[in-house]
Amino acid sequence: MYHLKWAVLSASFLTIVVRASLTSDLGPVVDLGYAAFAGNTTSPAGVQNSPVTFFGGIPYAQPPLGNLRFRAPKQLDEQGKAKQVTDARSWGPPCMQFPATVGVGSEDCLTLNVWKPSNATASSKLPVVVYIHGGGFYQGSPQGFPLYDWVAQHPGGMIGVSITYRLGLWGFLGGPAVEADGDLNAGLLDQRAGLEWVQRHISQFGGDPTEVTIAGESAGGASIVMQVVAYGGTKPVPFKRAVAQSIGFGPTPNETHVELSFNTAASVAGCTPSDKNVMDCMRNASPGALVSAANHVPNGSFSPIVQGAGGILPELPSRLITSGKFNKVDFVGGHCTGDGNTFAGGKPAQSRPRTIYDKLYLRDGRTWYSNDTITQALALYPAPGAEGSEFSTQYERATAMAGDVVFTCMDWFLAQKLISEGVKNVYGYSWDAPDTVLYNANPYLGAMHTSDLYYLFDGTNTLVNAGNSFTPFNASEAVLSHEAIAYWTSFAANGDPSKNKLAASPTWDKFANFAAGVNVQVRMRLDRGNDSATASRMETISAAQMKRCEFWMSDAVVGQTGV
Repeated sequence: MYHLKWAVLSASFLTIVVRASLTSDLGPVVDLGYAAFAGNTTSPAGVQNSPVTFFGGIPYAQPPLGNLRFRAPKQLDEQGKAKQVTDARSWGPPCMQFPATVGVGSEDCLTLNVWKPSNATASSKLPVVVYIHGGGFYQGSPQGFPLYDWVAQHPGGMIGVSITYRLGLWGFLGGPAVEADGDLNAGLLDQRAGLEWVQRHISQFGGDPTEVTIAGESAGGASIVMQVVAYGGTKPVPFKRAVAQSIGFGPTPNETHVELSFNTAASVAGCTPSDKNVMDCMRNASPGALVSAANHVPNGSFSPIVQGAGGILPELPSRLITSGKFNKVDFVGGHCTGDGNTFAGGKPAQSRPRTIYDKLYLRDGRTWYSNDTITQALALYPAPGAEGSEFSTQYERATAMAGDVVFTCMDWFLAQKLISEGVKNVYGYSWDAPDTVLYNANPYLGAMHTSDLYYLFDGTNTLVNAGNSFTPFNASEAVLSHEAIAYWTSFAANGDPSKNKLAASPTWDKFANFAAGVNVQVRMRLDRGNDSATASRMETISAAQMKRCEFWMSDAVVGQTGV
């Protein structure tokens, strides 16, 4: 049930009736003018006297159905006045996933979620953090990444937002037919539309649209980089700061792979790829036909692609960064020390030189690197026992290489370039505390991929197409969780992770120190300690690490995979 509150003003010959506000028995209401939403107030576990109100499933664009399928998101009609309150106490549906299943996920999924301090008002002007989930651009949803703790813990107050965006075939179908009658990289355009909605409306929740930070991990981290380089930096950027975690850049599909994926998907959906009206057919295909089409194309085939001039991704991100064609925003970038452990493949006893070669040469079943590149790469990672080798086993060698190629070097590379462009607030980190649940199952993985998420989001373990589970923290895990959230939210509020850090936490120094003309690069190494203090500390990035990253981010090597 909802109510209208009215104010009546009387004059000698005139009575003016002023519409004051909408209220609801469901919960606190935020009125955006064109729509009003009722939220759900709760107190995060372990946080005292800091109630947070959650608003979920708020549409930020028109449903991408019918003629809007495979097109850029279209803005809602935001004219007129709301006459009723919409129940926004729960999540919106996840977007369609991969592997795709009818009934799991929805095409009508362009919604976002907002967390606010319950006492925040439209005049509060609080900093805003927007989280973009990962999942390889083919699975995942915001539900595994609650921002209650971030909002409740930050001492000055903060607004949290998370965005649902189209994935897989629905978000990243490519090829000439889509380019001619649709929009490439629709999933990235969804993210952008969500950020633009934040610019228009977050003030009503108590947020400051001039103080927005975007954050994400893995494919979410790659999304952060792509939003930083969007349009080659030629358009106004709807955020001020960026946090990129374990930036997951797999090989960018080339034209041949994109066209093959489109032809396969169209054929399975019952459409003729060569027909000039093939996109009409694809837009009229049943949800079940598209589910079948998505499942007939190899995993990872539908992901962001280079569009050329005018597109949201006009060139490979690394090349845009090299040429300075990106937005100069404050930045935190980092990775888990075991990211490569997750993706090297096999177990320690199975790693041999040939395994490393095959992993480089046949990434995702396709040929990427030349023999000359592989020879140079192996020389940069000397075998155990060789002069200058820092690896005690072939497994360590393989995991270091896998981590650098996909995750480690992009955060280093972007940090370097931001500093060279004059950005002052640039920070790096490495995460060395394993996800306890995953570690107990496979200790050899160490601080494996997604370990940071475990601590930042209430012990989350993301499960494929099956929601998420959350593990209660023990004392030492809770200490690191509180420390990390304080760093992350301090950066979002101030551009400095140390300004609102916990009293016992070490100071997080900037990425580069050019004292005495020497470029010393440092990052925070976050790690568990005991029940009262973490083992986090600053570390210097080694010369060997920098040399390896210079190699992987060089134009010749980048051109072979597309990063």
